[in-house]
Amino acid sequence: MNVNELTPLFNFAEMQPRQRNSNGLTGQDIISVSQFDRDLLDYVFARAREMRELVQRVGGTDILKGHVLTALFYEPSTRTSASFIAAMERLGGSVIPITQGVQFSSVSKGETLADTIRTLEQYSDVIVLRHPEMGSAQVAADYAEIPVINAGDGPGEHPTQALLDLFTIREELGMLDGLKVAMVGDLRYGRTVHSLTKLLLQYNVSLRFVSPEILRMPLSYMNQVIDAGVDVRETHDVADVIKNADVLYVTRVQKERFSDLAQYEQVKDQYEITAELMTQAKAKMIVMHPLPRVGEIHYNVDKDPRAAYFRQVQNGMFIRMALLAAVLGKA
Repeated sequence: MNVNELTPLFNFAEMQPRQRNSNGLTGQDIISVSQFDRDLLDYVFARAREMRELVQRVGGTDILKGHVLTALFYEPSTRTSASFIAAMERLGGSVIPITQGVQFSSVSKGETLADTIRTLEQYSDVIVLRHPEMGSAQVAADYAEIPVINAGDGPGEHPTQALLDLFTIREELGMLDGLKVAMVGDLRYGRTVHSLTKLLLQYNVSLRFVSPEILRMPLSYMNQVIDAGVDVRETHDVADVIKNADVLYVTRVQKERFSDLAQYEQVKDQYEITAELMTQAKAKMIVMHPLPRVGEIHYNVDKDPRAAYFRQVQNGMFIRMALLAAVLGKA
């Protein structure tokens, strides 16, 4: 479609020169949430709101027509890969989806990640990478001449998930400063809670970490929280935090991260969010989950208006639309 049809609400022709000089993301990799300060977060969130209105109003635009995204996923993914693909297509771009069977192709022949990236960038304008090894996204970015977006590097970071999580909290509760955020479940391997924790340190929040002993938040992240002067406590019991939490961020226990499956069996069902438990929560709070869930939030909680996880999923597309437009100089 012609973007002129969106005037005056979405006059991209007028917006583009100003934002190219000010967004700080054009041509950049997105590897870590450490790249984002509050001003840049405000910028991304403003663009995401515009993308939401755009999709609700006319479905999409063609500002990325002629641009190609390669989605390179070495690990299985449904939500993240679909979200990036939908985001690119709603912006008028095209996608090379390499989301299954990677381990049976060039990797099985001994090709390095560096060579895979240098090959795929010949066809692409931006690469979205998910890889099981921490630090892999930075390696890819070091070799690529085009922007690389980290879609999860092992137990490391998942920056776009953290951005959509923070955006969801802001949109649902109308604020970030002053909130009490409780994170529940796998805090050791959960890259989503690692990245979200780092982003939340830029705000005046209280943090509560709820996990089994073997899945506690890693010391490196705890030290960052403490050094930032944030009010933080650890507990093993959801009941300790449910009454005062503004945000209950639940994660699944990730079986694929365990080398000892006996340990997984011991902790996999330790936390379950039920409708009965939700009666103890505040009337204005939200339950979030990066999904997929495996029993840790009961299905009867879905009917609770405080259950925000599917709205969270949709927000992911708007955030990724904003990021893709920004790194390609079209936001």
